[in-house]
Amino acid sequence: MQQSAVPELAHTYTRPIHWVGTATAVAGVIALTSLVQPGSATAAQSTPGTQAKAAPTTVAPPSTTGVTFPLQCGPVKAVVAKKATGDLDGDGRPETVAVVHCDSAMGTPPDAVYVLTRTTGGTAARVVATLVDPKDRLTVTDFALRERAVTATLLGYSTDDVPSCCPDVKTQAKWQWNGSAFLRSTPAEAHSV
Repeated sequence: MQQSAVPELAHTYTRPIHWVGTATAVAGVIALTSLVQPGSATAAQSTPGTQAKAAPTTVAPPSTTGVTFPLQCGPVKAVVAKKATGDLDGDGRPETVAVVHCDSAMGTPPDAVYVLTRTTGGTAARVVATLVDPKDRLTVTDFALRERAVTATLLGYSTDDVPSCCPDVKTQAKWQWNGSAFLRSTPAEAHSV
């Protein structure tokens, strides 16, 4: 009988105890990493003769609660379907963009998109711009606010004969503040075929 060149390995078959040991070790590493936190940041010392700047105060974005939207809903109320917040005009104060429609029991009511800001020196919110008018009979999907721009997919109708249940036109839209108004454009990625 010829001897093997490799000594017999004791652990050639895994047993449940090996898996328990491995799971325990992994759980220990995860628990240890959750306990280890980076140190707190410290402010740099100002050089002599310079004033230290105060940290900017954060301003809460305007709330949609209690806002009277310029939407004619008759006996039903206006519903905020979606909203996003961000600093659209670069003034350091966030705005809120809201997708609003009438609370209809049947059908798909058209959406409106409004930009809200706080009143000067106050806490109340007010509508400062209409990005989508409900008269346009559009439904807003894929709504987002990124990099000081509002983007959305708009579902609409090619003619008045198209039933309200079945929009047949899909358009990508992007709104960005130019210093005096929100300009609508088509996002670059929407041009690809």
